[in-house]
Amino acid sequence: MRSLLIPATLILLAVAPGCGRQEAAKAPAAAKPAATEPGQEDRAAGLCKEHGVLESLCTKCNPKLAPIFQAKGDWCAEHGFPDSVCPICHPERGGKPGVDVSSDDAPADGTKVILKGRDTARLAGIETARALPGRGSAEIVAPLVISYDASRVAQVTARAPGVVKRVSADVGRWVSAGAALAVIESAAVSGDQSRLSAARSRVQMTEENYRRTAELEKKGILAKKEVLAAQQSLREAVAELESLQASLRGVGASNGSGGRYTVKAPVSGVITQRSISLDRFVDSQTPLFEIVDTSSMWAEVALPEAELGSVKAGTTVVITLDGLGGREYRGSIAHIAPLIDPQTRTAKARVRLANPGGLLRANMYGQARIPLGGSRSSSAVPRGAVQRAKAVKLAFVRLAPNEFEARRVQLAAGRVNGDLLEIASGVEAGEEVVVAGSFLLKTETLKDSIGAGCCEVDTK
Repeated sequence: MRSLLIPATLILLAVAPGCGRQEAAKAPAAAKPAATEPGQEDRAAGLCKEHGVLESLCTKCNPKLAPIFQAKGDWCAEHGFPDSVCPICHPERGGKPGVDVSSDDAPADGTKVILKGRDTARLAGIETARALPGRGSAEIVAPLVISYDASRVAQVTARAPGVVKRVSADVGRWVSAGAALAVIESAAVSGDQSRLSAARSRVQMTEENYRRTAELEKKGILAKKEVLAAQQSLREAVAELESLQASLRGVGASNGSGGRYTVKAPVSGVITQRSISLDRFVDSQTPLFEIVDTSSMWAEVALPEAELGSVKAGTTVVITLDGLGGREYRGSIAHIAPLIDPQTRTAKARVRLANPGGLLRANMYGQARIPLGGSRSSSAVPRGAVQRAKAVKLAFVRLAPNEFEARRVQLAAGRVNGDLLEIASGVEAGEEVVVAGSFLLKTETLKDSIGAGCCEVDTK
């Protein structure tokens, strides 16, 4: 059995404060070198700056720990700290237990923690769950939602202010590009049509004037400059006419009269929104219709922050949708957003999906599986079951009601889903792992907390 190797003399010193024999902690000279030995300043890292004890043992900052130390008998009622680290009763310890018993920076694999007292685990808020079988090959499974391809969405607005006189399309109808959607009567268009009529008359007049002037110039009656002036007037009249014609074509109006123009579909697709009704006044800011080409859709995948290093643009994705009976779609990641959602701690990855049959609909939910080709996993545990201790990752397995074993675990590359971690080694499926309240257990296994008196460390 793997365990911490602790000299017997140090075990006695470590356990003594928990038995309430404060004189044993105060008298022996063997405990004092911990406060004076070289490197003590370096080990000060991790102290609670406010209370002067190890952050992991500070009952002021972590009040849930107080009942644990009290149940053990390692308690200074006068100052409200564990007696073994009380900075007032034992200033020579610098807020740490009096011994340093491990040469390793992290708990040894197989270290056992035995909580004394039947209610200790309950008081510490320890909760457990069974490790599930792993999925085998490593992959990320993440939630997704289907959305429109933004490059295929058209918002149709009025080209000129006016009153709606006819509506030719409704929500759900498929329309071709150029199809008539509505007719609007506009005073602005009517004004342009009137100016167009005047512009036509002006062009006719200037054309006749130019021809007459040119003939008279040939006969020597008029000077050349008169011809040039007439020519310039004709050019200006034609330019004004062409400008008015282009303006009316732009809004969909005819060159006639009546002030009406037709609103046409800019793209082919399905009308997903209609915001107008007969005799309603609209302006150029009023949305009239939304048209979406649904032949291609987006799947927006919520990638966990911790997995972003495992995927990139071009990574293959297998998608299943809740409402389509497990039907699979395949695609590749086209884009990963450069920002993290502050609430969900996920980044959006966009996958473009072909939708020739129109089965994909916006706001459908589903899952994306992203194979990573990494290590195989033996089990899957809730994320709360894995703790970081020094440079390693730990999980605590329950062996008995008050007995736990620290396991160094290796994570497989990828998650089963947003709540479970794949474990490559260290925990087997079916074992009972601690998912909440493991703070106390982790504290007891760290070398700086051995002797804190909350529990025993089995060294058999």
